[in-house]
Amino acid sequence: MPAMTATTPDISPALHILQSVFGYDEFRGEQAAIVAQVCNGGDALVLMPTGGGKSLCYQIPAIVRDGVAVVVSPLIALMQDQVAALRQYGVKAAYLNSSLNPAEAADIEEQLQRGALDLLYVAPERLFNGRMLALLGRLKLALFAIDEAHCVSQWGHDFRPEYIQLSMLHERFPEVPRIALTATADAPTRREIVERLSLHEARIFNSGFDRPNIRYRISENPGNAREQLLRFIRNEHEGEAGIVYCLSRKKVDETARWLADKGLTALPYHAGMSQQQRQQHQERFLREDGVIIVATIAFGMGIDKPDVRFVAHLNLPKSIEAYYQETGRAGRDGLPADAWMAYGLQDVITLRQMQEGSDADEQHKRVERHKLDAMLGLCELTSCRRQALLHYFDDVMDQPCGNCDNCLTPPETWDATVAAQKALSCVHRTGQRFGVNYLIDVLRGSESERIKQFGHDTLSTYGIGKEYSVNEWRGVYRQLIARGLLSVDLEGYGGLQLTEAARPVLRGETQLMLRKLRKSAKAERKRSAQFGKAADQRLWDALRNRRRELAEEQGVPAYVIFHDATLAEMVERQPQTLEQLGRISGIGDRKLDAYGDAFLDVILEHSQPAAVTDTVDETLKLLSQGMTPPAIAQQRDLTLTSVYNHLAKAIESGEIELQDAVALDDETFKAIRFAFEQHEDGKLKPVFEALEGEVDYGVLRCVQAALSVVR
Repeated sequence: MPAMTATTPDISPALHILQSVFGYDEFRGEQAAIVAQVCNGGDALVLMPTGGGKSLCYQIPAIVRDGVAVVVSPLIALMQDQVAALRQYGVKAAYLNSSLNPAEAADIEEQLQRGALDLLYVAPERLFNGRMLALLGRLKLALFAIDEAHCVSQWGHDFRPEYIQLSMLHERFPEVPRIALTATADAPTRREIVERLSLHEARIFNSGFDRPNIRYRISENPGNAREQLLRFIRNEHEGEAGIVYCLSRKKVDETARWLADKGLTALPYHAGMSQQQRQQHQERFLREDGVIIVATIAFGMGIDKPDVRFVAHLNLPKSIEAYYQETGRAGRDGLPADAWMAYGLQDVITLRQMQEGSDADEQHKRVERHKLDAMLGLCELTSCRRQALLHYFDDVMDQPCGNCDNCLTPPETWDATVAAQKALSCVHRTGQRFGVNYLIDVLRGSESERIKQFGHDTLSTYGIGKEYSVNEWRGVYRQLIARGLLSVDLEGYGGLQLTEAARPVLRGETQLMLRKLRKSAKAERKRSAQFGKAADQRLWDALRNRRRELAEEQGVPAYVIFHDATLAEMVERQPQTLEQLGRISGIGDRKLDAYGDAFLDVILEHSQPAAVTDTVDETLKLLSQGMTPPAIAQQRDLTLTSVYNHLAKAIESGEIELQDAVALDDETFKAIRFAFEQHEDGKLKPVFEALEGEVDYGVLRCVQAALSVVR
């Protein structure tokens, strides 16, 4: 396809590819401007939320422009998934990484040299070996795409040292346009990306950071977070895919085992497991429905599964960037999803101890402390969480979102000035060296031997806090730490210490309003069915089964065939012809050709009503005139599958006999009937395979209809 000219960036070639290859009618948001910029040879820095369509911003220019596009990607799993998905669309894509043996790598290099590829995915470390650079120097290059560009930031949670070398691309290939993409970058990180990748001339596209389909929910952990999580999954996400994040490997293993014991399909994932076991669990998560991965932050980047319906945190993330990126793995298909978190005081203490105990320099530690403070602030917020989250990334939302816990059930606040004075005074009088549990025991007048041993049963603060429960006092101390009135002795054993900010409260110079402990409301059980009509739900389940069968045959994740959003549109529209099916979002020419009949067969099998309709009547009229099913299909411009479905309905309703519809000798009919008797689940595929593919699906459908009438 001809490249766009330097003077008039024509978007029509790109739009044609969007429609014919990827099956979407039009570009979303700033996609068109980004694609035009890169197709026209310009550099771009793209900030776009997960699920916003970042990949298309370089995949389409890669096809439009002459030569091969080189995509720098940090993870093997991400490359493999992207390439598998592109090949489903008929795009010539490949990857070069350590998972290939020498012969496979040589084959890819040979394809590169003869211009047989549109996109090549590589890891940054492979890109910079001398042999690879020499190979690229001999090729016509369409563009460089740098995915997950925030990995270049030394302050970021995903820092990859090898990303810093990517500025070499501009020095070595100055005429080749570059596009850097990320979903997670605050203002300092954006400046660092520009500086380190030499993108000073790049046009910056900021599509905002809002993920409106995700509902944010953060609650206190009064000590039963696992039970809260289980109720949340069972009530709202039964049988759906999700990710549960924990801070430690031990907690990952324990939580996965506990959820599995409760009947859920839950698998652990962390760096302490073997590579083979991690790969197996990741594959199951990607390819099976309803799998829950329980993981440390080692899991996630590059996981492109679109139908993750929830991300849960059983511990506090260390920064808002980490929280945003991890929760952003939910709902990539644009359908509703949940970001759920339960956190407690111990999370704060543990994270601060980890920060102080790290080998980082003081400047780095100061940045990390600031990031954790911002994360704590988001948790203790009483106003809209989405507004605060977006504000952190310098994104503005004028009105509260209406889709976070604080908007839906606004938290109650109370005048905690006196309680805070008691809590702070207890810290002071016990010597600023004890942890929360001990301080609460003193406030509540515990008669433990330890308190008596230290003589703290004689303090003025002993027993002055009996009016509040242990959980209520934990909430007070957690919020005092979050607001900076108390600090944690990170070098010792987590003892609490007063800060300067505590003085005005202790002196009664300022009022302190804190949020009340949120009572865990009984969640209404969500209807497990996605659709209102039972018939629609049956069609949805049947379409997902067909997708799973096709995915298993090809050894790819189900979403690579079609996303849930595409299947949902099939249920909503219930197309009756291939032409109608092709109008559904996400179905390009290649996918229509490869899978159209298979999915149309399912839709027509479930079409309502079962009674003979006008279109069936027309088919029967032509049949009575002596026309064969193939001739009827040609005459009426229908698929043969549609015609056979008309005939099957007529057989079921008693309008015609089997022998009127299809010509079968006795031996073939008996073989088909025997195959159906061996596979009584009603599915056609096992019967089709048992007959070694010699009998058309449409004929099988007619025989199935006749057998059901006999029964």
